[in-house]
Amino acid sequence: MRRVVVTGLGMINALGLDKESAFSAILEGKTGVKLIESFDTENQTARIAAEITNFDPTTVLDPKEVKKADRFIQLGLKAAAEAMEDANLPQDVDRDRFGIASASGIGGLPNIEINSVVCETRGPRRISPFFIPSSLVNMLGGFVSIYQNLKGPNLASVTACAAGTHAIGEAAKSIMVGTADKMLVVGAEAAICPVGIGGFAAMKALSTRNEDPASASRPFDAGRDGFVMGEGAAAMVLETYEDAVARGARIYGELIGFGESGDANHITTPTMDGPLRAMRGAYKMAGEPKVDYVNAHGTSTPVNDKNETAALKELFGSKENCPPVSSTKGQTGHCLGAAGTIEAVITLMAMRDSILPPTINYTTPDENCDLDYVPNVARKAEINIAMSNSFGFGGTNGVVIFKKI
Repeated sequence: MRRVVVTGLGMINALGLDKESAFSAILEGKTGVKLIESFDTENQTARIAAEITNFDPTTVLDPKEVKKADRFIQLGLKAAAEAMEDANLPQDVDRDRFGIASASGIGGLPNIEINSVVCETRGPRRISPFFIPSSLVNMLGGFVSIYQNLKGPNLASVTACAAGTHAIGEAAKSIMVGTADKMLVVGAEAAICPVGIGGFAAMKALSTRNEDPASASRPFDAGRDGFVMGEGAAAMVLETYEDAVARGARIYGELIGFGESGDANHITTPTMDGPLRAMRGAYKMAGEPKVDYVNAHGTSTPVNDKNETAALKELFGSKENCPPVSSTKGQTGHCLGAAGTIEAVITLMAMRDSILPPTINYTTPDENCDLDYVPNVARKAEINIAMSNSFGFGGTNGVVIFKKI
């Protein structure tokens, strides 16, 4: 099968409106987590999130079109435009052979909430005609394909917090088997709204460290008490190695392995076995190489961080054999369905710059989380091969492995 490489990247999150500013802030140990500003949180248990507060949707959409696209689509359009520009594609690229793989865990939840209230209080005739097409998850790919004129496969992954990683795998498969020559991957999420925060809080999944937002997301730390919601988007251009070399493209890395698995255990509580099998699948496909860095799922929840640590030790044979591991969710928050794409972009940029992103807010070791988590401060290191993990509700898991070329 054909080799697949990454030639363009884009990213927007609470730390920056483009990949370079966001990545720099991550390396500096900054966080985008703060008190929620977009709605009144007086009655909420969790009142913090990693919101993007300075994004203008008219930078990617005509003002008349903004109301037709939910916020997650707007963010996705921003990341997609940056990735496409970054890839420096020729004007005559074959658009019929250029597809898109999009991802979101929840999609247009704010629009669903708003129109549900309208339906209940004002009647169904007052529902916006743009409600459905602005809320469907696959409309992220629909909008992006229109704006970027991509006429190849138009795919969508809706697999909770593994969606962004699964979209990378789906895009790679399309190229490997020959149904496309190039694919744009876009993961986006914007579910910071009353019902979104309230729903996750009702499950006891969110941190309630409201008095200290900057320290609330603390992956692998003994004091972790849940994840912090984030929003954002990331995108990457995938193409065949041969095409990239022929046009002299800058190559961020080659996708050499991806793994997928299901826990078949519980709708929300993760296992150690499912993530381990996804890691093993990616690791075996990659040829069982020496891995230099793992960007962990690392949600800052008690069960995930313990299980992911155990799975990594099992994969690599021992604690001593594990490479450095970090979770960047302390900085970006947990961006749900966009997390996998965002973290894959972070991983590739870390590989590019030979630096390990830190796990911030790591102050108190947990006996069940005993790896090198690159605590609090970024560290220079040569990264030739890196892994990125994503695990989601429903017991769905995705793992990707990249190699520097």
